[in-house]
Amino acid sequence: MAFVSIRIITGDVARLVGFYEKATGIVAAWATEDFAELRTPGATLAVAGTRTVPLFAPGSARPADNRSVITELLVDDVDAVYRNLTGLVADFVTEPTTMPWGNRSLLVRDPDGNLVNFFAPVTAAAIEKFAR
Repeated sequence: MAFVSIRIITGDVARLVGFYEKATGIVAAWATEDFAELRTPGATLAVAGTRTVPLFAPGSARPADNRSVITELLVDDVDAVYRNLTGLVADFVTEPTTMPWGNRSLLVRDPDGNLVNFFAPVTAAAIEKFAR
């Protein structure tokens, strides 16, 4: 088995894709106006509109209703991401902080309220764990 992607259902695909493009520097690949992907070497972040939900199971997903999943993105410089997102992000949950397990972390909410953690390993043990 391989983890391939995570999909966020939203009421405004263009707005959410724009946020993730600005936050990551990755240009999305659009399949339709209801579906786009931001592809990284490790996995894909897919963004889909509410019109795609009935294709799987009507009512199975609701936009802007997540309070349990944190999307985590490994970055080179957490503080640079913070500077880049200042003025774009309305809710910095945690400003850049070095965590006890050795990662520098920035926790934000995307425009739909989903939690996103931008992190970079900074201790020797964390760097070894995430060696690319």
